Amino acid sequence: MPPCPANSLYIFSRQGVLPHWAGWSQSFDLVICPPQAGGSAGRPDPGDPAAGYGFCYCPGSHKRSRAFRYCRPDSERDEDEEERDEQQPLLHAPARKKLRSTSEYIYQTLFLNGENSDIKICALGEEWRLHKIYLCQSAYFSSMFSGSWKESSVNIIELEIPDQNIDVEALQVAFGSLYRDDVLIKPSRVVAILAAARMLQLDGLIKQCGKTMKETITVKTVCGYYTSAGTCGLDSVKKNCLKWLLNNLMTHQNVKLFKELSINVMKQLIGSSNLFVMQMEMDVYTALKMWMFLQLVPSWNGSLEQLLTETDVWFSKQRKDFEGMTFLETEQGKPFVSVFRHLRLQYIISDLAFARIIEQDAIVPSEWLSSVYKQQWFAMLRAEQDSEVGPQEIDKEELKGNSMRCGRKLAKAGEYCWRWTGFNFGFDLLVTYTDRCISFKRNTLNQPCSRSVSLRCRRSVAFKLRLASFDSSGKLICSRTTGYQILTLKKDQKQVVMNLDSRFLTFPLYICCNFLYISPEKRTENNRHPENPEN
Repeated sequence: MPPCPANSLYIFSRQGVLPHWAGWSQSFDLVICPPQAGGSAGRPDPGDPAAGYGFCYCPGSHKRSRAFRYCRPDSERDEDEEERDEQQPLLHAPARKKLRSTSEYIYQTLFLNGENSDIKICALGEEWRLHKIYLCQSAYFSSMFSGSWKESSVNIIELEIPDQNIDVEALQVAFGSLYRDDVLIKPSRVVAILAAARMLQLDGLIKQCGKTMKETITVKTVCGYYTSAGTCGLDSVKKNCLKWLLNNLMTHQNVKLFKELSINVMKQLIGSSNLFVMQMEMDVYTALKMWMFLQLVPSWNGSLEQLLTETDVWFSKQRKDFEGMTFLETEQGKPFVSVFRHLRLQYIISDLAFARIIEQDAIVPSEWLSSVYKQQWFAMLRAEQDSEVGPQEIDKEELKGNSMRCGRKLAKAGEYCWRWTGFNFGFDLLVTYTDRCISFKRNTLNQPCSRSVSLRCRRSVAFKLRLASFDSSGKLICSRTTGYQILTLKKDQKQVVMNLDSRFLTFPLYICCNFLYISPEKRTENNRHPENPEN
């Protein structure tokens, strides 16, 4: 370190500390500087006792910063000390040493070791030496100890376990959560732990289980999570599970999932306009048929590729015993009626091949199909002979309940153009994906079409377009939607309906659309059913 200049100002303290200068630290830096021999007149005499410890002020040339140097006699320093001084400053924060936390100590000493225990809990053949003051964090034990129950005065309690999901490991985690700040919950254990937390009324642990469930929904956990969340009142978890199923039931079909889905859950999925349908409504019917087969024959084991063939063979054998009835009219089929009721049959019978299959399967009652045929016939007459040009205003209830559901998977980046088959009242809609844009085109004159095409100058369609990408567990990576809109197109007019940002574009890309090509028929006084037969 360079010697202090001759005009340095020395300020000394015998104690080596100047407490009243604490405020100077904002303007000055304090460093070590050994005094040099033969100092200037401004330095103290080496023989002076005050020369042992002190501070010197070294003014800079034109800089505003100033430095105070802490000085010691050279005789008290060695080379090692000087080297250490050059490598690190004197004033620095003390090294931190992680101490064992109070929570860890409590968990180890009181819970795991059971020291100073004043109560013993017995359940499922195991014992826990615990403490009433900690157990009272549980509403279950708090009411037990504070009321007139006999357990309030005993030191040993036998717990009855009403839920078969609860095991010893789940109880261990539940009791341990009363003695520590955080709990690690594995997805494979969350259902059991949630059941134990619910029984013991541990609100904090229940919330933690809910958080874990939301983050780990997969094809293996979704059904178990949905059931447990319903039992424990975790509505947000149920909602997330349903959303996952709506996105993945059709896009990532799975034999195990079909087996686990209950009638109640499947009814909600099939009835939703947010079901991510691949291809057409006919594919929803096919999925339902396979699901019903697995519910009736749960012992069947095979691949998804084999499932449809085995399903058709099984129902073909059952038809011999129907005696003229369809399957949903039999005792075996009646439990599934409420699910099949949510099929949008009008978009199945609009294609000749699909209509023949559903008639041949003899699963859906013929009365259902007859009413749909009549409905679609009148709709076609309105489109051809009336002033019907399509929906003119957004009717969300009609769109949710009666819109056509269809979809498409784009495996990789490229250019795509397709149409969904079926008779759509003369509206031949072409869908194009190119240059990160999705466009709709009303095909009328320029391209050949195998079905009748409306030649009206303008036609309208109500729609909602959704786009999504998923990771390997079925979780959404990106999602976009147009919301419900009405698009009016001239003959052969093309319109961009969605622009995509390449930064969020991940393949495979799933596209799902809801369409309503014709507005619902408005009832008049003449075609309403009279409330009173005498009128």
